[in-house]
Amino acid sequence: MYLEIITPDKKVFAGEVTSAQFPGANGSFEVLDSHAPLISTLEQGRIRVTTNKSQEFFTVDGGVVEVLNNKIIVLAESVIE
Repeated sequence: MYLEIITPDKKVFAGEVTSAQFPGANGSFEVLDSHAPLISTLEQGRIRVTTNKSQEFFTVDGGVVEVLNNKIIVLAESVIE
């Protein structure tokens, strides 16, 4: 799957992932390969990105995630460093 995490200021992450976990407005959820189409709002919390080589974590201050055809786009209000 291809994942992009974008804020109004910059592109924070772009690349191939094997899974991604998100802090959804109704609870956390995970997206795996060939996931059904989905749009969800995000609460403040941590996104866990798993690639073939490692895991990365990004703390977002809310936003929206869209999953469609093995492409995930996160429009985050901000990423807290």
